[in-house]
Amino acid sequence: MSPRIDRARPQESPLSRIITTALPAHGHVSPLLAISADLAARGHEVVFLGGSRFAEAAGRAGVRFAALPAEADWDDRDLDGSFPGRAELPPGPERIAFDVRHVFLDPVPHQYRALLALLARFPADAVVADAFVQGVLPLALARPRAERPALIGVGITPAMLPSADTAPFGLALPPLPGEEGRIRNRSLQEEMDRRGEPLQRYAEKVFAEAGVRLPAGPRGLAQVTVPDVYLQLNVPGFEYPRSDAPASYRLIGALPGNVGEEQPLPGWWAEVTGERPVVVVTQGTLANGDLGELVAPTVRALADRDVLVVAATARPDGPRALAELLGGRLPENVRAAEYVPFERLLPHTDVLVSNGGYGGVQTALRYGVPVVVAGASEDKPEVAARVQWAGVGLDLRTGRPAPEAVGRAVEQVLAEGRFRARARALGAEFAAYRPFDTIAELVGSL
Repeated sequence: MSPRIDRARPQESPLSRIITTALPAHGHVSPLLAISADLAARGHEVVFLGGSRFAEAAGRAGVRFAALPAEADWDDRDLDGSFPGRAELPPGPERIAFDVRHVFLDPVPHQYRALLALLARFPADAVVADAFVQGVLPLALARPRAERPALIGVGITPAMLPSADTAPFGLALPPLPGEEGRIRNRSLQEEMDRRGEPLQRYAEKVFAEAGVRLPAGPRGLAQVTVPDVYLQLNVPGFEYPRSDAPASYRLIGALPGNVGEEQPLPGWWAEVTGERPVVVVTQGTLANGDLGELVAPTVRALADRDVLVVAATARPDGPRALAELLGGRLPENVRAAEYVPFERLLPHTDVLVSNGGYGGVQTALRYGVPVVVAGASEDKPEVAARVQWAGVGLDLRTGRPAPEAVGRAVEQVLAEGRFRARARALGAEFAAYRPFDTIAELVGSL
């Protein structure tokens, strides 16, 4: 079955009490707070359940705040410090397994208890949850629909839904058409299931502690099938097709920029609208501890070219740290910023060089900007694979590219109009969706 694709129009609905929730990480909180702010602006009463450091952000979004317990709260800016033992593991399968156990699964019983406690004092009509907050799933597993709020899951990363039409999530393999592809996918899924048996048993144990039984199936399936509706933030042109997707799975487009994060324009802003092509480089808000991974190689690659390079470091000491990596000073054609408003910068951008943050790449595509991606952590290889599959840019297939590789890729994307044309086509596809209207309509109908 193809996913239901929503291009909803505004619809009047009774005002509701709504709980929204997200993992205590910036990339997870931002989209859920954007949803929260929109629902509150429509007159709904909204409480955001999240990490303690996001209380002020919830206030700026115009919603009430409830804190997750300490056992489910951590700081995404220092995951290694929040989870002892993580730093000793090399990037790859071992660290991924560690994160699944301790970052995503261990908090489940604590998230669930916090949700129940909040429902006791704020009897909500609906819960809208970041799909990684698996502590909301016991609500639907333990109670019939008539005895609980509606549960709406929100997919803020590339879709993890297993399918006969796709390779398992995490392998960063694009679809292979026909029966050959289905055979490949089935074989890979069987191998992933075998390797994932210890994690599956661990997940079953954690959900048992929450008093429910986790449904059988591959990793990622319950997150989509247990909620009443699962809303994937994407469009068909940037997500692999799944002929066997459940009816609850819907593509609703991408959300606009971050809530409550207005930033002043830098003093060099007038140069952005000048004659030179603009190349923006960023490592996002999470994996930016070492600007030598992507930002510095990009600056080195483009230092002698007739382009304006904007390095969006997303950290207070970013410009200084970048200059130190480059021997004490920035090249003449480079402008570095701590933070820069992407919604204002991207309309003037010719290429985005990114480590593959899902929201950042989607924002670029909404403005028709092609992308060069070099990402190796979290879901970034999956984002990079979709960039190349969709024809909107190039995947460098590494998280630490050589300057020469970045330079060649940027030059190719600038020179070949097909990337810009495809990115603009996807921008038009994103523009056809009204995700906030879709969510508001669902809250009323459910």
